[in-house]
Amino acid sequence: QLRVVESGGGLVQAGGSLRLSCKFPTTILSTFNSMDMAWYRQPPGKYRELVAEITSGRNTNYADSVKGRFTISKYNVKREMYLQMNDLKPEDTAVYYCTKTHQGQTDWGQGTQVTVSS
Repeated sequence: QLRVVESGGGLVQAGGSLRLSCKFPTTILSTFNSMDMAWYRQPPGKYRELVAEITSGRNTNYADSVKGRFTISKYNVKREMYLQMNDLKPEDTAVYYCTKTHQGQTDWGQGTQVTVSS
C-alpha cells in the first residue's frame, strides 16, 4: 500500500485555480501530528524544487515564485495535506509531489501532473 497519495492535478487555464490533496493512508494519527510535510514540483526538463512546506507545528514556508498565490495546509483528523493554488501561470506546469518526513525518514508520493495553458 502506498504511503503517500497525491490527487487533484489536471489541466487549467492561466489565472485559474487547483487544489491538490495528499493522503497518508498508512500513517497513524499520532505520527501524522508529528510529521513535517511538503510539496515539491518538477517542471519539464528541470530539477525538482520545493514549493511549500508545513511543519508539525504548522509553520509554513513558500518558494518566492508562489508566495501570495499558493497556500499549504493540513487537516490532522483526516490525515490529509493540501496545496491551494490560485492565479496559476504556465510556469507552474509541473509534476507535483507530496512528501512526509518523520524521524529522519522521508517518503514521496508518485506525483500528480498540473498543466497550465496560456
